[in-house]
Amino acid sequence: MINSTWFYSLISVFIVSLISLIGIFTISIKQELLKKFLQFFVSFAAGALLGDVFIHLLPEMVANQQFNLTGSLFILLGIIIFFILEKIICWRHCHIPTSKNHPHHLGIMNLVGDGLHNFIDGVIIATSFITNVSLGIVTTLAVIFHEIPQEIGDFSVLLYAGYPKKKALIFNFISACTAILGSILTLIIGLRFGSLSGYMVPLTAGGFIYIASADLIPELQKEQQLKKTISQLIGLFAGIIIMLLFKKVG
Repeated sequence: MINSTWFYSLISVFIVSLISLIGIFTISIKQELLKKFLQFFVSFAAGALLGDVFIHLLPEMVANQQFNLTGSLFILLGIIIFFILEKIICWRHCHIPTSKNHPHHLGIMNLVGDGLHNFIDGVIIATSFITNVSLGIVTTLAVIFHEIPQEIGDFSVLLYAGYPKKKALIFNFISACTAILGSILTLIIGLRFGSLSGYMVPLTAGGFIYIASADLIPELQKEQQLKKTISQLIGLFAGIIIMLLFKKVG
């Protein structure tokens, strides 16, 4: 059981880390087309994250009799922790490519922030696999859908900051690999102290709620056109439906 948990967790975070290389495929895409592409993935990611919380994580807490006052407080703590982390590093999730009208922080700050965020992704994925494999798989999918637009944006930030393309890819990948470190540390601690998963699941739920509601949805609100709003709604529902289908299959 322990070996399979390690295997699934490390394979998942490695796949998530590889997404950091996706930026290279966006260089030749026109800015307007890229923006439309990102908008859909941002809405899809928001739906997937919220779907994971309300379809998988919270029912998991109910099934394990963890959805009580303590569990609720840890969900709130997860939201607050993610809020504090963004404040400390002066970095905000942004999934839209940089431009004169949409400037970003300098490359080094982006790398630091992205590294910390990816470390937390590794913690979240490993925690889910410690709980059970099916929860780990759907959580990994939710993280992947979230990572795609983020990594495209991060790659754009590094280019904007003056990094050569090859160097930007390498640094972005190194930053993404902190997810592996987060996963390993969580597996070492979590498998030794199994009771920690009871606290990590609500923390994960709180983190996902924060990312979706404080980072992703505000990005979607910037678009007011009816056609784009409909596209966003399709993305939101698609993310939720994917999580629901995995629940049915599981």
